[in-house]
Amino acid sequence: MKMTPTLARYIAKSYLVHFFVLLLALLSLVYLFDMVELIRRGAKRDDVPFTLLLEMGLLKLPEVGQVLLPFAILFSAMYSFWSLNKRYELIVVRSAGLSVWQFLAPVVLTGLALGALHIMVINPLGALLISRYEQLENAHLNIQDQQIAFLRDGLWLRQDIEGVEAKPQSAQAGFMIFRADKVDQAGWSLHDMSVFEFNANNAFIRRYDAATAQLKPGRWELDDVVIHNMKAANSEARESTNIPTSLTPQDIEESFASLETISFWHLPAHISMLEESGFDATRLRVHYQALLSQPLLFTAMILLAASVSLRPPRERGALLLVVAGVLIGFVFFFSASFLQALGASRQIPVTLAAWAPALIAFMLGISAIMKLEDG
Repeated sequence: MKMTPTLARYIAKSYLVHFFVLLLALLSLVYLFDMVELIRRGAKRDDVPFTLLLEMGLLKLPEVGQVLLPFAILFSAMYSFWSLNKRYELIVVRSAGLSVWQFLAPVVLTGLALGALHIMVINPLGALLISRYEQLENAHLNIQDQQIAFLRDGLWLRQDIEGVEAKPQSAQAGFMIFRADKVDQAGWSLHDMSVFEFNANNAFIRRYDAATAQLKPGRWELDDVVIHNMKAANSEARESTNIPTSLTPQDIEESFASLETISFWHLPAHISMLEESGFDATRLRVHYQALLSQPLLFTAMILLAASVSLRPPRERGALLLVVAGVLIGFVFFFSASFLQALGASRQIPVTLAAWAPALIAFMLGISAIMKLEDG
């Protein structure tokens, strides 16, 4: 017997309603806890209005929401199948001659569509919102004296001179802008580096051009440097010179740590730019492949949910199987995080680290259904 469009729409609609209700409940709970933390941090400053904290809480939701999506897929599918079983609707469907694969098809297709929507729409939109959240956080809650940006023409750093204990040649407070074409991440050496020094009135004071610069604790060591003084209108060549800094290698690494702020569509170009400038982009490659595996992962979560939720209500052990399904979901979540960490550290191939959790869950789900169901 063929699946009728009306029945397929009914099953898919039932699943979608449960999915959005569960996702909304989880996001509301996360928003509540995030607001408590933001209010605690905002209470330390008098210039942060409560409405801004509410906005920041909403902007942060996509970051956690994308992590919760596989769980929402799994639990909503389990509840949907349990609900259909409880109302004996699946028994009627089975008695009409439909196989388990036929009435699973609408839910599986819905999961694939949600995975594609996550990659193409939710992730890029979430990246914009999270970027805006980080801008507000840095402006109002985390006042920083340095900024780091990576552009096509190299690495750019901004540092306030008053943020370091020993100031460079100028006695005034101000800031310095560093630019380097290429970075040797192993020794934190920057090649073809230029440093622009400004005073507190944003007036340009001097420029440093160095063949290489190495980041040491509390200072930059510039080699083969030429100093151009604007007031004296002359240039001075030195073998080496030091510029004090409060910047650390960890600060630079953490500036590229927020993967959620990079849209799926921009990831390939960003990976290429990092590698051309000497940075290790393995972590970004794992993240990119993990995003590509989302439709397969969502399908696997639905199959696992079906394997523990399709038993007739009269059979014993259904509750234990549901608990087992919940445990399986958490095990796969932590396994995926562990494998991605191994991939980012180059212990295993990137493709294996990103795709193995989804493939294993998919094969386990199909195997369990084939064993437990009569087709």
